[in-house]
Amino acid sequence: MPLDAVCLRAVLSELDTRIAGGRIEKVYQPDRDEVVLQIRGGQGACRLLISASPSAPRIHLIEHNRENPATPPMFCMLLRKYIQGAKIVSFTQPQLERMAILELDTNDEMGVPVKRYLIAELMGKYSNLILKGEDGRIIDAMRRVDGDISGKRQILPGLFYRMPPPQSNKVDPLQISSAGLAAAIQQADGEMGLDKWLLSSFCGLSPLLCREIAYRATGETGKPVKMLTVSEREHLYEVFQDFLRYISQGKFRPYLLIRIEDKKVFDFTCLPITQYGTLMHLESPPNFCQMLTVFYEKKAQAERMHRKASDMIRTVTAARDRLVRKLAAQREELKKTHEREKYKRKGELISANFYQLEKGMRTAKVIDYYNEDCPEVEISLDVRLTPQQNAQKYFKLYNKAKTAELVLTEQIDQGDQELDYLDSVLASIDEAENEADLAQLREELTQTGVLSHKQQRNTKKQRKAQSTPYEYRTSDGFSVWAGKNNLQNDLLSMKTAFKSDIWFHTQKIHGSHVILVTDGRKPTDTAMTQAAMIAAYHSKARASSLVPVDYTEVRNLKKPTGAKPGFVIYHVYQTAYVTPDENLIESLRVKE
Repeated sequence: MPLDAVCLRAVLSELDTRIAGGRIEKVYQPDRDEVVLQIRGGQGACRLLISASPSAPRIHLIEHNRENPATPPMFCMLLRKYIQGAKIVSFTQPQLERMAILELDTNDEMGVPVKRYLIAELMGKYSNLILKGEDGRIIDAMRRVDGDISGKRQILPGLFYRMPPPQSNKVDPLQISSAGLAAAIQQADGEMGLDKWLLSSFCGLSPLLCREIAYRATGETGKPVKMLTVSEREHLYEVFQDFLRYISQGKFRPYLLIRIEDKKVFDFTCLPITQYGTLMHLESPPNFCQMLTVFYEKKAQAERMHRKASDMIRTVTAARDRLVRKLAAQREELKKTHEREKYKRKGELISANFYQLEKGMRTAKVIDYYNEDCPEVEISLDVRLTPQQNAQKYFKLYNKAKTAELVLTEQIDQGDQELDYLDSVLASIDEAENEADLAQLREELTQTGVLSHKQQRNTKKQRKAQSTPYEYRTSDGFSVWAGKNNLQNDLLSMKTAFKSDIWFHTQKIHGSHVILVTDGRKPTDTAMTQAAMIAAYHSKARASSLVPVDYTEVRNLKKPTGAKPGFVIYHVYQTAYVTPDENLIESLRVKE
């Protein structure tokens, strides 16, 4: 869900308490739509993320550094010039709008104290980040909007800043009187559902909140407004009044909605949600910033990496699609080779009837001695060939089909291995966390011939930082390593690990090679279980339960000559069935 105005109100209240009075030490722009402010205040250093992404606009504190481009974008340089070193006075929200205004105290070029305002408009595809001066004029914006883009409101340097136009026919629920609210509810009518009516009538409310209010009032989320009884309208007024008191008194609490089925985060809000019954589990993080971090970070990271790896994904996907089509054609050819016995039979029947055949005949009518009923069958002949040559022709077709079967079987086997490898590469791309990981994947694909050397040369120079495997430490002190791609998998399993270390991998499921470092010790049951969970987590079965994970000593692994990166064979092993616990696994990870 996008960050609605009600949740934004709670976030800004939290930020105002935690970091108002702090100073902006550094400004970064890790992505096209994101700015990170490094702030130092009474509670120490922290990082404030402001995202104007159309799909996930938001503002909240983050814990970890973002990877920044080698050359800062122009908007980042402008912010460094105008607000680096500024003191944050306050965070405010104009009415119940999806907007955040940072009031800043700083100095101009002459050292004179001035006020500046950083305005975050968090409105879906219209999201923007705007810097305005004390005189109300726009200094610059992340996205400039001229007359060709919008005829109603331009956002350009030098123009006076104007608020976004209000949503037509929508009322601020915090500004409406009790009598006005009661009248609006009593007069509401129409075919639309109650949740849709609430969404179209009041600003600042998300679809989730509207459905929840409707559900608490009527027991349904989308009951048509015209079907509401008098008692339901009265109950709706009471529920809505309670909701408004909840907002105005600031009784916000962060809630994450977790799907029971797959344990994935589904949504977030600021009040308990009851409409989903037993389908959802409510989890309450310590604060709103942590809630937004949990909800957005992984999604945003995956989207960033997917965007940066789009060329690689297209190339691998195209190669995979070609291979799938090729394998389908080869399997169809292979089916035809299974009919080769009929050629052999025809050749033998012609040979058995040489005495009654002669050159120039178009067909041969012979007794099929291979059939119990011995029927008379008709065999096509080439008029240009003798009976002996016609028999040899059918024997050649038989031998050709027999040879083709062997070749096609081998080619299909190789193609299946190649397809499996390409699937593992796509899984590795999903695991990539930074540019170094993508650079190593490009290197791997160049080595295997999926990417040409020209494509690799044309790729922008990557940072020199080396991609490293995931590092974990079990709760009882054992080190665990997990590869992010096939090159790392090979390095871990075949070169880095000792023969006495334990190797883990999901059974017949694409995933990372995981090494439990024993250091000559006997691994505990806890360490074995947690290592198996890590292997299940870094696989395609991450969201599943009772995932089969094979494990064996590294000494039992073999890599066939010429095999693709990441491919090993093993015959001595055991299998554990585990359910990955994301919170536990993240707590075991060794942070860089």
